[in-house]
Amino acid sequence: MSLQASTSAAKARILAKSDDDIVIVSAVRSAITKGKKGGFKDTKPELLLSHVLRAAYEKVSLDPKLIDDIAVGNVLPPGGGATPARMAALHAGIPIETSINTINRQCSSGLTAITQIANEIKAGQIEFGIGAGVESMTNGYGAGAVASISDEVLTNQDAEDCLLPMGITSENVAASYNISRATQDAFAARSFQKAAAAQKAGKFKDEILPIRAKWVDPKTEEEKEVLVDSDDGIREGVTPESLGKLKPAFKKDGSTHAGNASQVSDGAAAVLLTKRSTAKRLGLPILGKFVTSSVVGVPPKIMGVGPAYAIPKVLGLTGLTLEDVDFYEINEAFASQAVMSVQHLGIGEDKVNINGGAIAIGHPLGCTGARQVATGLSIAKQTGGRVFVTSMCIGSGMGMAAVFVSEH
Repeated sequence: MSLQASTSAAKARILAKSDDDIVIVSAVRSAITKGKKGGFKDTKPELLLSHVLRAAYEKVSLDPKLIDDIAVGNVLPPGGGATPARMAALHAGIPIETSINTINRQCSSGLTAITQIANEIKAGQIEFGIGAGVESMTNGYGAGAVASISDEVLTNQDAEDCLLPMGITSENVAASYNISRATQDAFAARSFQKAAAAQKAGKFKDEILPIRAKWVDPKTEEEKEVLVDSDDGIREGVTPESLGKLKPAFKKDGSTHAGNASQVSDGAAAVLLTKRSTAKRLGLPILGKFVTSSVVGVPPKIMGVGPAYAIPKVLGLTGLTLEDVDFYEINEAFASQAVMSVQHLGIGEDKVNINGGAIAIGHPLGCTGARQVATGLSIAKQTGGRVFVTSMCIGSGMGMAAVFVSEH
């Protein structure tokens, strides 16, 4: 199956190689596992992060002394996040001279981290950097993550809408854009079916770093070591009919439920970037390049529509059309918003989340933006596609999208 679509002048320009390009020399992710149940339920986020940071440079035999800076997307960080990230980098064999920061732009944090590093390289501030993301929703997710907000700020309606539960924003999108429960369930079932088929065919193997993890059996309380090398939220045999039996989770007469929303998950991913000239000089592999990204704001009460507006914005920056893009990785926070984004843009669903999305695979908040890049590069190799876009909606009402080129 070849996915290389049109070759417009803008696309030809994007595909052209320049020594100043910001290139990806490695991209790696952990398996994505179910929060509180899966393979990483007893693994702290800083250890998960350490594994992928080490793999990012070891995979290409890069001396870690050459890594200048690291940015880590993390939405639910323990103790403010920066210290555990620093500790993870040190544990991963990265020297004390290498700086690090954490970033929280909700579900786009991993992509925001990659963008920060790419821009630092572009500006000549650094030569090598890692854009990464990590989330242990087992450890961070839940009521304790909700802040108490000033009453004065809450007098602004849009500000107050930022506190709406994500599931309610999904219901708002479904109601505002007439997306039926049946349409959402059909989309979600396809996500599971695509992911299950991809997993069976070994299509995730190249992007996943197998990790040995301690795991406590909830029945016997026995601690054992397990090899976590596949996404454990993917289920075979999911159909629209089986999803149709699930009860709505947020409203009595609603359409959003556990089977058509992203899973609560644990995982990490890391992307190592430099300039093409540097990669060539050191004989490093070039997997692809980061072209650019953009972020937009949307009404908080329908935050899920973010990709519908972020994607046209990033395409506008590059001069690309929707047809120039060979495939899309759009985060499936909820089927409602993913369907709205695809329909609003008029993208063929066969070009979206070819190996399934977050409904089937999971959505560790800070990790997803980096995970999508590793997955996108794998898909490009499998399909022959070259130009791909990653995108996601962002809690509190935003969307982010980025353009990448694969050079498989």
